[in-house]
This record gives sequence, structure tokens and C-alpha cells, in this order.
Amino acid sequence: MFKLVVISAVLALAAAQNPDAEAQVLTQDSVVNPDGSYQYRYETSNGIAAQESGVGGQTATGSYSYTGPDGVLYTVNYVADENGFQPQGAHLPVDLPAPEHVLRTLEQIRANPPQDDPNFSLDALNAAIARLSGKK
Repeated sequence: MFKLVVISAVLALAAAQNPDAEAQVLTQDSVVNPDGSYQYRYETSNGIAAQESGVGGQTATGSYSYTGPDGVLYTVNYVADENGFQPQGAHLPVDLPAPEHVLRTLEQIRANPPQDDPNFSLDALNAAIARLSGKK
């Protein structure tokens, strides 16, 4: 009996410290197609919402939103592809342009790409140069 009381007290304390622990799923939809494409969306009672579509293991596009501790609704839109995870949101920091010597070095690599590196991707390098130069 004592163990039951202690366990109940610990669970009550944990729930009291995390008000989101009682959140309920309000809506949820998901589709996975035979070709590997998929989409999902959900919304919870504590204001969290998300949606995503993509092709498994290759690309994804989506967004999520939540209310922060300051009461502000935050939204993140993103793309995930061969260039990595690329989030955008009004509250997220933005890359500053890279120093000129870094851009010159990347341009030199683009002009003389490594021939013996199977992991080298010219598309990824081009995307990095565009991102670091401030030209998206």
C-alpha cells in the first residue's frame, strides 16, 4: 500500500511539473503510399500542430507550431533534402554572410572539385555558397 501511495505521489508531482503531460491528440491523419511518399498532420490540445509530406529518406517539406512559455505562437517551416534540414521562422537566427576569404575558398573548390571523393556533391557546394553569400 505504501508503494502505491509513493508511486501515485511521484506521478502527480511529474504531471504537475509538466502541464503538457495531459495534452490530448485532437486530430491526426497520415498516409503512406507504396512508392514511399507520405504525408501526416496532427494537432494537440496544448496548441502543438505539425504537418509534413515527402518521399521517405529523400525529401520532406513541412511545418510545426507551438506556443512558447512566453505565450507567443512560434511556427517553423522547413525543407529537408540533399542540402540538409533547412528551417525558417521569424524567431530563428539568420546566417550572416560568410567572410570573403571563405567564399573565395569555396569558389576555388567549385572550380577545381575533388575527383577522388565519392562523397563530394557539387549541388551541396553550390547550395552552401548561395547560403553563405546571403543569396538564397
